[in-house]
Amino acid sequence: MATVDARPMIAAGDEPFETIMAAAASLADGEPLVVLAPFEPVPLEGVLSAQGFSYEADDLGGGDWRVTFRPAP
Repeated sequence: MATVDARPMIAAGDEPFETIMAAAASLADGEPLVVLAPFEPVPLEGVLSAQGFSYEADDLGGGDWRVTFRPAP
């Protein structure tokens, strides 16, 4: 499982989109990608859904979210 913690990137004012997309592109067959974010990344969910990923978003409390993306079989 690959994980991208976008929270420190966003806190530093950086945009994590390219990092997340690179991680998604480098997944092994069937390997999930977990993204940790300080908000539900709805636009990212849409982009990766359009690329064939399913996702499950979990509110971790305190504003933090964990979204698990799974590539289509």
